Amino acid sequence: QSTVYDGRTGDAFDRKVTVGYIYMLKLHHLVDDKIHARSIGPYSLVTQQPLGGKAQFGGQRFGEMEVWALEAYGAAYTLQEMLTVKSDDVAGRTKVYEAIVRGDDTFEAGIPESFNVLVKEMRSLGLNVDLHNSKVGPATTSEAAE
Repeated sequence: QSTVYDGRTGDAFDRKVTVGYIYMLKLHHLVDDKIHARSIGPYSLVTQQPLGGKAQFGGQRFGEMEVWALEAYGAAYTLQEMLTVKSDDVAGRTKVYEAIVRGDDTFEAGIPESFNVLVKEMRSLGLNVDLHNSKVGPATTSEAAE
């Protein structure tokens, strides 16, 4: 602390003043600069997932721990929608849009594009990956007995 003098009169002020380097700075974080929302926007060409970040008009990333939180909560339908239709299921995205226009409240998720990318990467490693398009339904009592 130091004694400071009045510049007009030359008299010392009654109290001592702390002088030194300022370790606190004003942050110029304004809501208008930070807020970001997206309903539709650009998608990655390879994975068909929404781009990330405000600068690219991307979506908000739904990470692994957020997925765990929804799993623990038991929100299976919300999780399925976020990981397929709202992410990289191109055919499902179109079907959901058409269902909303018709007034339906059901949707059927397809195969995410990230799965197709995984299959192509496995094939590039020389692995023979065959996909079978068959729907698996609930087992009947006779099938369960076998």
